[in-house]
Amino acid sequence: MILVWDIFQLKFGKAKEAVTLMKHAMTTLQKAGHQPMRLLTDLTGPYYTLVLESSFKSLAEFEQGHSSTRQSPEWKTLYQQFVLLVESGRREIFTIVE
Repeated sequence: MILVWDIFQLKFGKAKEAVTLMKHAMTTLQKAGHQPMRLLTDLTGPYYTLVLESSFKSLAEFEQGHSSTRQSPEWKTLYQQFVLLVESGRREIFTIVE
């Protein structure tokens, strides 16, 4: 199993709007085959941090889901709205040790 964190630094004052939009996007992602996800916000560290946490059985499953998501017209529309709220972002991928 792998754990994926998509970490976004939001523009100042845009957290509420970004959370609302990402919750809607999570529904779209799940329709595209992604496993249930969690949305995390900062308590410490850089302000206005938003993390989308998801898990996959393998990197191949992640790549397949990522590819199918990018083809979704609904996702493309949501993504165009979301990027307007983001200063920067990065992705971290971990192996889950059981």
